[in-house]
Amino acid sequence: MVDLTELMENEVFMAYASYTTIILSKMMFMSTATAFYRLTRKVFANPEDCAGFGKGENAKKYLRTDDRVERVRRAHLNDLENIVPFLGIGLLYSLSGPDLSTALLHFRLFVGARIYHTIAYLTPLPQPNRALAFFVGYGVTFSMAYRLLKSQLYL
Repeated sequence: MVDLTELMENEVFMAYASYTTIILSKMMFMSTATAFYRLTRKVFANPEDCAGFGKGENAKKYLRTDDRVERVRRAHLNDLENIVPFLGIGLLYSLSGPDLSTALLHFRLFVGARIYHTIAYLTPLPQPNRALAFFVGYGVTFSMAYRLLKSQLYL
């Protein structure tokens, strides 16, 4: 069994922890951005959320969709769909003893691709910007999974 001090001395694991912290902070920002756009544009999904803006029929006008709110919400959903697999596969990968420079390349490419994806989604930049960012991040996660399956896991 690995003791915590050994883990904290593992440079690859510490790099994974650092980049994971960055990408999770970005994902938390997306929650805040969604709430910000909902409040400033007075666009709500649930009746209880708009109770402060009116009662009865008056409150129902706030139960609607807004293109900007939906764009931020979809970007956040895309983060959830891509960052969660990275967290699990990246953790296993970081503990499998990869070369530090290879691991750093994986982690940096993923974080950079996800940040660029968010910028491309929210700005919005024309395609294929967003698609390329998505596939770079997806490819990084797949690359780590492939390396794990090829060299470390017993099937």
